[in-house]
Amino acid sequence: MTKRYHCPVELTVDVVGGKWRVVILARLKEGVHRYGELRRRMPGISDKMLTQRLRELEADGLVARDDLETVPPHVEYRLTDEGRSLTPVLQALYDWGLERAARTGVPVGS
Repeated sequence: MTKRYHCPVELTVDVVGGKWRVVILARLKEGVHRYGELRRRMPGISDKMLTQRLRELEADGLVARDDLETVPPHVEYRLTDEGRSLTPVLQALYDWGLERAARTGVPVGS
Protein backbone atom coordinates (compact mmCIF):
# COMPACT_ATOMS: atom_id res chain seq x y z
CA MET A 1 0.00 0.00 0.00
CA THR A 2 1.30 3.44 -0.95
CA LYS A 3 1.75 5.93 1.87
CA ARG A 4 -0.59 8.92 1.69
CA TYR A 5 0.79 12.38 2.30
CA HIS A 6 -1.34 15.32 3.38
CA CYS A 7 1.09 17.94 2.10
CA PRO A 8 3.80 17.92 -0.60
CA VAL A 9 6.33 19.20 1.96
CA GLU A 10 5.64 16.09 4.04
CA LEU A 11 6.63 13.90 1.08
CA THR A 12 9.76 15.98 0.40
CA VAL A 13 10.90 15.82 4.01
CA ASP A 14 10.23 12.08 4.07
CA VAL A 15 12.56 11.61 1.09
CA VAL A 16 15.36 14.08 1.91
CA GLY A 17 14.74 14.63 5.62
CA GLY A 18 17.50 14.45 8.13
CA LYS A 19 20.69 16.44 8.35
CA TRP A 20 23.01 14.02 6.63
CA ARG A 21 20.81 13.04 3.69
CA VAL A 22 20.51 16.66 2.59
CA VAL A 23 24.22 17.34 3.13
CA ILE A 24 25.19 14.26 1.09
CA LEU A 25 22.87 15.34 -1.71
CA ALA A 26 24.30 18.86 -1.60
CA ARG A 27 27.86 17.52 -1.87
CA LEU A 28 26.91 15.23 -4.77
CA LYS A 29 25.23 18.18 -6.48
CA GLU A 30 28.78 19.49 -6.92
CA GLY A 31 29.71 16.36 -8.90
CA VAL A 32 30.78 12.73 -8.61
CA HIS A 33 32.62 11.86 -5.37
CA ARG A 34 34.37 8.82 -4.04
CA TYR A 35 33.43 7.64 -0.56
CA GLY A 36 36.65 9.03 0.95
CA GLU A 37 36.06 12.43 -0.64
CA LEU A 38 32.57 12.59 0.82
CA ARG A 39 33.89 11.55 4.21
CA ARG A 40 36.56 14.28 4.17
CA ARG A 41 34.04 16.93 3.06
CA MET A 42 31.70 15.93 5.92
CA PRO A 43 33.93 15.64 9.01
CA GLY A 44 31.01 15.46 11.46
CA ILE A 45 29.59 12.19 10.11
CA SER A 46 30.74 8.73 11.16
CA ASP A 47 31.66 6.05 8.61
CA LYS A 48 28.68 3.98 9.72
CA MET A 49 26.24 6.88 9.32
CA LEU A 50 27.63 7.87 5.90
CA THR A 51 27.39 4.31 4.62
CA GLN A 52 23.85 3.96 5.98
CA ARG A 53 22.65 7.24 4.48
CA LEU A 54 24.24 6.51 1.10
CA ARG A 55 22.45 3.15 0.99
CA GLU A 56 19.14 4.82 1.85
CA LEU A 57 19.62 7.44 -0.85
CA GLU A 58 20.45 4.66 -3.33
CA ALA A 59 17.33 2.74 -2.32
CA ASP A 60 15.26 5.91 -2.81
CA GLY A 61 16.68 6.32 -6.31
CA LEU A 62 18.44 9.64 -5.60
CA VAL A 63 22.06 8.41 -5.62
CA ALA A 64 23.84 5.89 -7.83
CA ARG A 65 26.90 3.91 -6.80
CA ASP A 66 29.42 3.10 -9.52
CA ASP A 67 31.96 0.35 -8.81
CA LEU A 68 35.03 1.10 -10.91
CA GLU A 69 37.21 -1.78 -11.97
CA THR A 70 40.51 -0.15 -11.16
CA VAL A 71 43.47 -1.26 -9.07
CA PRO A 72 42.76 -0.69 -6.27
CA PRO A 73 38.99 -0.76 -6.85
CA HIS A 74 37.12 2.51 -6.35
CA VAL A 75 33.51 3.36 -5.69
CA GLU A 76 32.01 6.61 -6.89
CA TYR A 77 28.68 8.16 -5.96
CA ARG A 78 26.64 10.50 -8.12
CA LEU A 79 23.15 11.92 -8.27
CA THR A 80 20.66 10.11 -10.47
CA ASP A 81 18.27 12.06 -12.68
CA GLU A 82 15.79 11.97 -9.80
CA GLY A 83 18.48 13.25 -7.43
CA ARG A 84 19.41 16.02 -9.85
CA SER A 85 15.77 17.10 -9.91
CA LEU A 86 16.41 18.29 -6.32
CA THR A 87 19.09 20.77 -7.47
CA PRO A 88 16.87 23.87 -7.16
CA VAL A 89 15.78 22.79 -3.67
CA LEU A 90 19.35 22.11 -2.57
CA GLN A 91 20.51 25.44 -4.02
CA ALA A 92 17.72 27.28 -2.20
CA LEU A 93 18.76 25.64 1.10
CA TYR A 94 22.40 26.56 0.43
CA ASP A 95 21.55 30.17 -0.41
CA TRP A 96 19.29 30.58 2.63
CA GLY A 97 21.96 29.09 4.91
CA LEU A 98 24.58 31.45 3.51
CA GLU A 99 22.30 34.46 4.00
CA ARG A 100 21.35 33.32 7.50
CA ALA A 101 25.00 32.90 8.42
CA ALA A 102 25.73 36.44 7.21
CA ARG A 103 22.78 37.87 9.16
CA THR A 104 23.65 36.07 12.39
CA GLY A 105 27.43 36.04 12.19
CA VAL A 106 27.63 32.24 12.21
CA PRO A 107 30.80 31.02 10.50
CA VAL A 108 30.20 28.65 7.58
CA GLY A 109 32.91 26.91 5.60
CA SER A 110 32.76 24.61 2.62
